[in-house]
Amino acid sequence: MQLSAAPYEERLTAPRSWWVISVLVGVSLALILLPFGTLPLLGGLVGGTAAAAVVASAYGSPRIRVVGDSLIAGEAKLPVSALGAAEVLDAEEARAWRTYKADTRAFLLLRAYIPTALRVEVTDPQDPTPYLYLSTREPRKLAAAIDAAREAHARPTDG
Repeated sequence: MQLSAAPYEERLTAPRSWWVISVLVGVSLALILLPFGTLPLLGGLVGGTAAAAVVASAYGSPRIRVVGDSLIAGEAKLPVSALGAAEVLDAEEARAWRTYKADTRAFLLLRAYIPTALRVEVTDPQDPTPYLYLSTREPRKLAAAIDAAREAHARPTDG
């Protein structure tokens, strides 16, 4: 049995600059602890860098996947049959849907460091969520994967 008609997986990793900032946080903490000696300085460098790196890694850990007949985006898991049209959003349109066009009932998997997004209508009448806003670096590929999964799920199976 095939897992997905068009497998898609993306991790919304933090940009490289955030890792540089993690090192700078460690250096800053080391400088703060410098008057207390070499051991606290090293502890501050290692501990501060590690703590900042854990925060950057955790914030960049959500994944978007199309698996079988489901879209999994962070904590949300929806069958593709409950999804409607997908709209690819360029940077300007994505910013509009994050701000003044946003609906408070929508599901947002938002990462501000990713300028493009995909907005997918939710067609399930029992779901109060009007749409999913998914930050993604490859919105066209994600839309194609959702469409392919929907088509594969709609086809009758041979048997």
